[in-house]
Amino acid sequence: MSTTTPSTARTSRPVRLGPRSVAALALVSLVGVLAFCWPLFADADSAVTSHAGDAPWLFAALLPLLVAVVVATIADHGMDAKAVAMLGVLAAVGAALRPLGAGTAGLEPMFFLMVLSGRVLGPGFGFVLGSVTMFASALLTGGVGPWMPFQMLSMGWFTMGAGLLPGPDHLRGRAELLMLSAYGFVAAFAYGTVMNLQGWVLLQGLSGGISFEPGAPLHENLVRFLAYVLATSLGWDLGRAALTVVLTLTVGGTLLRALRRATRRANFEAQVTFEGPEGPSPSEAPHRTYVTYEPK
Repeated sequence: MSTTTPSTARTSRPVRLGPRSVAALALVSLVGVLAFCWPLFADADSAVTSHAGDAPWLFAALLPLLVAVVVATIADHGMDAKAVAMLGVLAAVGAALRPLGAGTAGLEPMFFLMVLSGRVLGPGFGFVLGSVTMFASALLTGGVGPWMPFQMLSMGWFTMGAGLLPGPDHLRGRAELLMLSAYGFVAAFAYGTVMNLQGWVLLQGLSGGISFEPGAPLHENLVRFLAYVLATSLGWDLGRAALTVVLTLTVGGTLLRALRRATRRANFEAQVTFEGPEGPSPSEAPHRTYVTYEPK
């Protein structure tokens, strides 16, 4: 009996995006973009012009959409509970890392783990991992509030982006770490900017140059938002980005090898095929069955 082929013994691949996974991710991302941006298009006399009231509805919609992404990915690739178990372990580790740097100049070590995990697991499961990790860390730190579903979306996009980077099968070594650190640096700023958009619309009545004005033209509010970001969070985002780069370059290689070893043993994309005995005389081994696992 044979359980692995030489190719699967040597390599591990991120979980690929199938048609169902793409559709589920597109749907949840569309919901997320609308949730972040709709206050910019609301009328000044609208009854609701901020995220204070829509967060519970967004959270209620986000949970089944996350489940849909997992189910779609499993349906596309035929994975078993091992993949879901690995997601749970990584989410627990990420949630434990977040309190270590929260509130200290933006130094949040969980971001580098999300970059490396997204690279190894792929964009679909990376999105779910980022969202679940942020949810678990919010429960752990008591950070539950109207911002939580938006943090889940933003971290999901952050981790998914790492899974979409080029060369997942052949790029290794220093070049891969440099690419991941560059992505982590840029994406850390992008995460902070997206989350600023969520909080900015709640902070009305600030200085006229940076305050959100319900019903104002879109271009005017975008200029105000840019000034708000530069004045309030640029240093915080820089600390997060710098720590992500440092951790990726120093311990990223070791962690990537460990994650790939775990996915290789889990054999997420293996397909089971049954082959009969070979040879001119099947009667010599009438009851022998060969089981092989082949990657997609």
